Amino acid sequence: MTATITQTTLYATFDSPIGELLATGDGEVVTGLYMQDGGHPVAAGADWERHDEAFAELRRQLGEYFTGARREFDLPLAPRGSEFQARVWDALREIPYGETESYGELAERIGHPGSARAVGAANGQNPIAVVIPCHRVIGASGELTGYAGGLERKRLLLDIESPIGRLDPRAGSAR
Repeated sequence: MTATITQTTLYATFDSPIGELLATGDGEVVTGLYMQDGGHPVAAGADWERHDEAFAELRRQLGEYFTGARREFDLPLAPRGSEFQARVWDALREIPYGETESYGELAERIGHPGSARAVGAANGQNPIAVVIPCHRVIGASGELTGYAGGLERKRLLLDIESPIGRLDPRAGSAR
């Protein structure tokens, strides 16, 4: 007889400058960070357990990011997806803070030239928004395109990363 190990999904919700966020994980790693005000909100599963303390470090680092005090996240992440998606998500984390890359450039960089659409699809399935910076990927012409949280949130995140776009934590808006 084989024993089945079940891992409880922990979650927390919290407000941010881009709206309500829902975080998921197992108490050791972050498996998801979803924008609840975007086009694809995530509902807590019936067997999920609310555990705000498990995401205290994520909340702290996000707070620093939103005020411009943090450029890179230092969190254990475990996004779940296909091998191709994982390659795309790993490559997203290599795009420097404040910079952008086109879907085609990203496809080329991961060794799949000509697969900008597949890269775009994987980018759109990124389960850990902001921390895995899918907002840094733009269209070939330099236009903002496709973002699960909406283009206004993509613009806000890119503005946060620009030297003149830092959020004033007291006002909750760009200075």
